[in-house]
Amino acid sequence: MAKELAFVIINPYPIRKSRTGGIIARYLVRTDLKLVGARIIGASAELAEQFATYLETYDPSDPEKCALFSAYVRRVYTPDAATGRPHRSMLLLFEGEDAIRKIFEVTGSIRQQWCSGQSVRDTYGDLVRNPATDQIEYFEPAVLVGASRQVVSDILRMWLPHLSSQAGIVRGALDVPGGADAQETLVMLKPDNWHQPSLRAGNIMDLLSNSGLRIVGVKKFSMSVAQAEEFYGPVREGLKKVFKKFAADRAAQALSREFGFPVDVAPLDGLCDTLAPLFADREFENIVEFMTGRRPSNCLPEERTLPGTEECLAIVYEGLEAVTKIREILGATDPTKARPGSIRREFGTNIMVNAAHASDSVENARREMRILDVANDPHFEALIKKYYLD
Repeated sequence: MAKELAFVIINPYPIRKSRTGGIIARYLVRTDLKLVGARIIGASAELAEQFATYLETYDPSDPEKCALFSAYVRRVYTPDAATGRPHRSMLLLFEGEDAIRKIFEVTGSIRQQWCSGQSVRDTYGDLVRNPATDQIEYFEPAVLVGASRQVVSDILRMWLPHLSSQAGIVRGALDVPGGADAQETLVMLKPDNWHQPSLRAGNIMDLLSNSGLRIVGVKKFSMSVAQAEEFYGPVREGLKKVFKKFAADRAAQALSREFGFPVDVAPLDGLCDTLAPLFADREFENIVEFMTGRRPSNCLPEERTLPGTEECLAIVYEGLEAVTKIREILGATDPTKARPGSIRREFGTNIMVNAAHASDSVENARREMRILDVANDPHFEALIKKYYLD
């Protein structure tokens, strides 16, 4: 069976309630599909109205459902009338065989209320009727998906022209406090979260939601060697210093064991100065290879700017003391030294394979967001064109 591209739109309400991680985790583990794209959207009045109008008649066999979805989108997606500030939604793309059916089945019907967590909508959505009149009093579907290739095509083609101006890093959304004291910081979920379908990525996002910060940008991507070398460039000097701290002592101990007499550390300092760059270069190559799937020394010049074979997810958080709050939840770089309950203690393996990266300052966050170009994602738009325009 040929691959398909399906979408999930996480609605503004579950995003405000920090349910994003749980929803993403549900799709990752209940399907064998690959998450290939993720963008935060701040829909304009034009897009909201176009979307709502389409939903009025998209399924003639179920007019009640059409009316519910259409009214919901007009109410929830239209920017605030008083301020013009948009609402945040998240558009996810999943790729794989029979993707549209699989996404729809995991999502569930708006009328299935089993109260047992069998579907995304059963867990995160609501449809409340007045028992006396059978009138619907409250409706929150949690996510929007397409049940057929035609509907998926119609909606993605509708949203595509708006992505360049309304997707990326959405600043000034209605539920994001902002202000002069607000900070933006970057979190990057590393490749070890994406090697197999698991709850890891969603659970990490859930833990990060304890910060009280808002997600204002997200991008699924594969880092190139050139990006990785620039991103982790400052680490190289740090690796030299780390080597000098332990190398002389370890060398002295090894020589003492080999020759049977004590060897002083002092004469070995010069040797360590010589070896430090070699150690740093090797470890730096290991980092770049882990993040990209390509070893720089084996990479052809024309391959350096190509997307690597490993996957990452960049998330931009905004709020007061964002840098400090995120790093506290993340934990120490070395998972064995991170506090219990922190992300790196729970999901990390070693200093390099430690689940996630977080910016250590506002300035570095800006630098890292620029390197990863979080605000733009031509690959996201290219995927939609590949499946529904070409």
